[in-house]
Amino acid sequence: MRFPLLIFLLSLLGLWLSVKLGAFLRTKLRPLDKDEREDFAVVQGATLTLLGLIIGFSFSMAIARYDQRKNYEEEEANAIGTEFLRADLLPGNDGARVHDLLRKYLDQRIAFYEIRDTSQLAQINRDTAQLQSELWSVVRADVAGQPTPALALVASGMNDVLNSQGYTQAAWWNRIPLAAWILMGVIAIFSSLLIGNNSHKTRGPLFFILPLVVSVAFFLISDLDSPRGGLIYVRPQNLRSLSESLTIN
Repeated sequence: MRFPLLIFLLSLLGLWLSVKLGAFLRTKLRPLDKDEREDFAVVQGATLTLLGLIIGFSFSMAIARYDQRKNYEEEEANAIGTEFLRADLLPGNDGARVHDLLRKYLDQRIAFYEIRDTSQLAQINRDTAQLQSELWSVVRADVAGQPTPALALVASGMNDVLNSQGYTQAAWWNRIPLAAWILMGVIAIFSSLLIGNNSHKTRGPLFFILPLVVSVAFFLISDLDSPRGGLIYVRPQNLRSLSESLTIN
């Protein structure tokens, strides 16, 4: 589901063929009588309604996950910026060292958001973990040697920095379940079959409307739910703004 355009093309082709199949089956089966046609209309309406509901529910899930990723990007920037200021409370040269490590850490976090090639993601994660370990080691040594309220505040801020990265990673892993995609696909196929079976013509633009509309909906849901594979993705605006401000300072 990381390739929204492929989802669009496959769903458009599959649903269009389903409509064609429904129309073909109509020519091979006996015509429905009046009572059966009324029952058919009820089933068709219920199926289309269910399709609309599950698409709306999935779209809501995708929007919620996208907003969550945006919020965590903002929280990461706030946590890093706050800890950068608190690092001035560290004794000796440790403050300058933490400043330097936080700048490098910030660059890695920006790269995490901007990278589209997943083959480079593993190296970014390793570098991020290494910087986290170094940052925590510096703060832990100072707090253990001189446990003052000011240094405890620095340690708390560093904990926020590390936690915010974990929350971000969890949000990027949180995707629409495959079962929901399968259910949407199955209902869309049956809806297309019913539309084709109930149609009087097998050609014309009206015959193409349902596959196109549903495929566009699938594309948008997949795009919102694909942090790296779509056109809509979270840009690290807050992290970049923080990086520029730290460079100036």
